[in-house]
Amino acid sequence: MASALSSLRYGDSLSVVAISGATAVLCEAISWLLIYRTATYNSLRLSIERHSRKLDSMKSTSSGGEGASSQPAGSSSSSRAKKMDRVETSLKDAARELSLAKLKSGAVVAAVLFVVFGLLNSLFEGRAVAKLPFAPVPLVQRMSHRGLPGTDPTDCAMVFLYFLCSMSIRTNLQKLLGFTPPRAAAAAGGGLFPMPDPKVN
Repeated sequence: MASALSSLRYGDSLSVVAISGATAVLCEAISWLLIYRTATYNSLRLSIERHSRKLDSMKSTSSGGEGASSQPAGSSSSSRAKKMDRVETSLKDAARELSLAKLKSGAVVAAVLFVVFGLLNSLFEGRAVAKLPFAPVPLVQRMSHRGLPGTDPTDCAMVFLYFLCSMSIRTNLQKLLGFTPPRAAAAAGGGLFPMPDPKVN
């Protein structure tokens, strides 16, 4: 496919975009096969959404109660705070488990991207695949002009174009297919290395 597109006027850039798109589809297919279709992933996703709704409901009830009564009972306030802490903990645990579940597909996807990047690097080494409509700032130029001969700052290397295409195509493909992680998972900070809880000394 790359050799057929290279005969066109913008053949090199079209080749990189097409390969990047095909790679994004392949990566999402692998993710669906290993993660998104599993019962574990779906149950964790539902659990995160359920805990998130419950926590939002408790927070709105709590703020509404404070406005209605200037002197709330100490015991009920304490029990409500404990319940909210339990729900928050459950939400963080579910988000962390979701991140761990995605590690398996993440390793396979990383291997695929590494192979594709190596292939593209050998195909387009030392060749400008596109022309930028502007001269980028020096920090960006290090990547956009990496490995290219000459001093024209508008020459675009394969690495830069592939990086931009991979980010935009895969992100939009995930949104289109409904594979984006729940917002509550990101809000809960349930990654592999979450921020420490300020309430814990």
